[in-house]
Amino acid sequence: MKLVAGLGNPGPKYERSRHNIGFITLDEWAYQHHLTFDQEKFKGKYVEYRIQGEKVFFVKPQTFMNLSGESLIGFVNYFDIELEDLLVVYDDMDMDVGRLRMRRKGSSGGHNGMKSIIQHLGTDQVQRLKLGVGRPQAGVSVVNHVLGSFPKEDHTAMLESTRQAVAAIDYWLAGHSFEETMTKYNH
Repeated sequence: MKLVAGLGNPGPKYERSRHNIGFITLDEWAYQHHLTFDQEKFKGKYVEYRIQGEKVFFVKPQTFMNLSGESLIGFVNYFDIELEDLLVVYDDMDMDVGRLRMRRKGSSGGHNGMKSIIQHLGTDQVQRLKLGVGRPQAGVSVVNHVLGSFPKEDHTAMLESTRQAVAAIDYWLAGHSFEETMTKYNH
């Protein structure tokens, strides 16, 4: 059993924000697979999927970003999901829009959603797929940047990175190791 979590903030106010690229990526995945997030459990919206006989949960925590770990720990504990079967998708300001990077472990890098997940799981050995959202322009606060929408000129790169992220997720779920997936999709 696997779990893929996309991080974001619930509600229409944040729907297209940079901070919600995890939600946006999982929505793109669901769209490509003709599924919808129509179930709720452990403070999260989710959809179940089967690939090669294995059950996979795609989860969008409905806590706010800073409390994402509250939702994930419920799924991990209840379904006894191993760390190597967990993937977290979220935004990274230290990468340009359009870039993605997969990592097997590491600190939160200042990302409060990952900080919550690491705290609740008790380890930084959490596989992740990070999508670039770029740094704020001069005079724009970090909060306003991540809670703001992608500008029109970044829209194409953002969409391409979410599609690449979906392809990476599907590649991993098809039975390729995380290392093989990183080698193929890190750019």
